[in-house]
Amino acid sequence: MRILALDTSTEYCSVALWQDGIVVERSELAGQKHSELLIAMLDDLLKDAGLGIKDLDGIAFGKGPGSFTGVRIACGAAQGLAFGADVPAAGVCTLLALAGASGAERVIAALDARMGEIYHAAYERRDDDWATVSEPCLCKPEAAPAVPGTDWFGAGSGFAAHGAALAARYGAALRGTDGDAVPQAAAIAALGAVQIALGRGVDAAEALPLYLRDKVALKTSEREQR
Repeated sequence: MRILALDTSTEYCSVALWQDGIVVERSELAGQKHSELLIAMLDDLLKDAGLGIKDLDGIAFGKGPGSFTGVRIACGAAQGLAFGADVPAAGVCTLLALAGASGAERVIAALDARMGEIYHAAYERRDDDWATVSEPCLCKPEAAPAVPGTDWFGAGSGFAAHGAALAARYGAALRGTDGDAVPQAAAIAALGAVQIALGRGVDAAEALPLYLRDKVALKTSEREQR
């Protein structure tokens, strides 16, 4: 099975090709140039593998949460590719992708959502799969959902931006953190391959983003209050 994956939810633009468990990934710090880089990166990846779009079995993409514009770019590209290849699409939560790439068994995934908030979820690996302990949500770091037990690993930019608040919130339950971790296409490819293999892929038109936040900017009065 061959799965093409992409993620543009953060400042990075990453693409990956999953072929029967073997993953090749390319990632570039894109800033605001995701739309300029993405298609060329995907095209180069397929050419290097000697494949065309019709050779794929599915398209996986980081569906969010993350950058509002970035999530829309990934979703739109995935819809177009899946429609053109006539294959299913699999949207993968970027917080789950952080967990999948962490190497840990219990993961608190947190992305900086700006405006003093984080995108948060908690996952635990069980029998080679991930169980959701805390559903993806938008929250203040000091009010992040509680998690049971100890030995949790914190991953994502939320820990870089709000490390002190999250450390105070979770205390001894945290065994370590990686604030530099970002969602990447390699993890999305692996997780998407599982979805598609289990028949959980969707039609291109049903490949939708996960925003968690409708409001993406503060009013002038709100900024002044802060």
